[in-house]
Parts: sequence; C-alpha cells; structure tokens
Amino acid sequence: DNNDTTQRERPTSEQIAASERRRYIYSGLALCTALFAFVLQTETAGYISATLGYKKPIFMMYITHGSWIWLEPLQFFAIGFSKQIMKRPGFSWKHEWKSHLNNLRGTAAIALSYSLGNLSSYMMKTTLKLVCALTVAGASWYIAVNLTTPSDLTAIYNTSAFFAYAFSVPILKDKFSWLKSGSVALAIVGVVIVAYSGPSSADSDFPNRGIGNLVIAVGAVLYGLYEVLYKRLACPPGDEVSPRRQALFANLVGSLIGMWTLALVWTLLLFLHLTGIEKFELPSGSAVGIIIASVIGNVLFSASFLILMALTSPVLSSVAALLTIFLVALVDWLLFGKPLSLQAIIGGVIIIVAFILLSYASWAEISGSGEDIYDDLD
Repeated sequence: DNNDTTQRERPTSEQIAASERRRYIYSGLALCTALFAFVLQTETAGYISATLGYKKPIFMMYITHGSWIWLEPLQFFAIGFSKQIMKRPGFSWKHEWKSHLNNLRGTAAIALSYSLGNLSSYMMKTTLKLVCALTVAGASWYIAVNLTTPSDLTAIYNTSAFFAYAFSVPILKDKFSWLKSGSVALAIVGVVIVAYSGPSSADSDFPNRGIGNLVIAVGAVLYGLYEVLYKRLACPPGDEVSPRRQALFANLVGSLIGMWTLALVWTLLLFLHLTGIEKFELPSGSAVGIIIASVIGNVLFSASFLILMALTSPVLSSVAALLTIFLVALVDWLLFGKPLSLQAIIGGVIIIVAFILLSYASWAEISGSGEDIYDDLD
C-alpha cells in the first residue's frame, strides 16, 4: 500500500548500515570462494592436460562455460531447500518459484531502466554480447597456450586488469584516479615478477611466440571489455538494489551466458573437428572425474566472480583475481613440492599490496545508500 511504499523509500540509517555490512560480507565470501575455486580449476585443468594427456582446450572451454547454465537452477533450489529446512511459515515450492521470478524480474527492470526495449529481449541480447566477448577472450587463451611461453601468457593475459580500468572510465563514467591506476599498474608488475620467476623457455621451443603474444593481447583487451560490459549492461546500480538481489541476479546472468555458450559454441567445435584443428574425442574414464572437478571449480569461480563484480567494480574484481596467480604458486609449493622462489614471493607480496591499495581507493564504490534494504528481510 501507499504507507508501505513511503516507508520503503525512507530506510533508517541503521537499516542502510546493515545493508552495507551485508555488501561487505557478501563481497568477502565471494572473494574467498573465487580464490579457492580458481586454484581447484587451475590444478585440475593442468592435471588433465599434462598428466592425463587430454588436450582438447576448446571443448574444455565449451563444457566449463556451458556449465554456467546450472547457476540459476542451483541457486533457486538452494534457497528453497534452506527455507524448507528452516520451516519458513507458509512455504511452498509454487509460491517460492513465483516469488523468485518476481524478484528477478524486478531487478532486471531496474537494470533495463537505463536502456530501451522489451525486458526478455534486452536480457537475451545483453548476455549474447557478453558471451561473444567472453568466448573470444577465452578461446584466445587456449589458442595462445600452444604458441607462446607460459610466462608471456600469464603476464600478458592479466593486463586485462589495466584494460578493465581503461574501459571503465568512458563506459562506466568512473573518475580517473592516480591511486587506482597506480594500484592496477603495481598489480601487473607483481604478476610479471611471478610469471618470470620460474625457469625460462627457449625461443626455439616457441617459434610462433610473437603471434601467440599478439593473440593473447587481443584476449586481454576483450576480457577487460567483457568485465566492464557486464557491469554496465547486466548489473543494476548498487544504490537502488540490495546486495542480496544483486547476487541473485548475477547468477541469472551467468546462467544465460551458459545457455548461449551451449547453443552457439558447438558450431566452433564442429568446425575445429572437420578441419582437424581439434578432433573431438571423449575423455577416458579416468579423466571424467577430474574433468567434473574442474568444471565444478569453474562454476564456483564464475558465480563468485560475477557476484564480486556486481557488488564492487570490474577493476577491483580483476585485481582480486590476480591474487590467484600467487595462490596457485603457493599451493604448488605446499602440495606438490614445486620450488617457490624469492622472486615469486616478492611478486606475490606486490600483488597483495596493490589489492589492498585498490580496495582502499574503491571503498566508496563498494558501499551503497538508499538500497531496497527491505528486500534483504524477505
């Protein structure tokens, strides 16, 4: 009623503070989950390729990105079962489904208010744009991995953090900040130090190194663009939508990206199979379990990373992702006995310092005011 509407438009300072606390908590949980999941994905993907010898990179990209389609169904059932376990009064799956759809439609409508057109059409077109940028960026990594050195690959691809910042100024209307740009540059320096801390590869091993570096550079630009487009086109503003609804909507967007991947990228697999570039072969029985673990790692990472970008900014999320580079090196040392050089430690510390500086610079962006805080109480 009108009374309720008036009340919703005027949340108290305590309710706003509680909503901001939830934003920090959700962001922290998303970051921790993303770091853990990325290590799981990286270690299993490396084992599949190097140890099991299953080298079908585009197929692996297809099933990992395609598996995002499960994000929304898993989210719905997780929420429903949690309410059922807590014995929420009046709970029914039919009512929960209706409430869930209304929630997502309401959030989508707020995102749509910045564009013109039909709601369903807007969502489909938006996620198609995102999947195009993401697929080309992802494919560039898989193509370049066989053309250039691992060090070049890591160092160049992670300059996507710089391009995310470069695109965020004109597209998201972010104000230029020397502290932010310096933090991003410092993080990339840290990545370069870690990337080149191991044994170097001979140029003779990679005769097409220059082409590989060019391909991965294009991928870095497109991945930075993908992150900023996601924030601009598929994330409702934080000062109008609660952290909970932003997180729920992020997983819907992820599911639609997964749907488009499954619907379109199989044509690329067919082309690669017919031309002999990547012959389609099912993995052996021993590889299936590890592939499933890798897919689970990717789904967890992608869901938490989409949520993190929705709650914070593409630049902060991108630099946060750079923490995984040092984390993977640390896990390799602790679990597999791979030596961790002083150079790698220094690079890792630099990345951590850069992330802390950027978090400080982005603090105002993470907090929001005037949110639909009542939604968090539903």
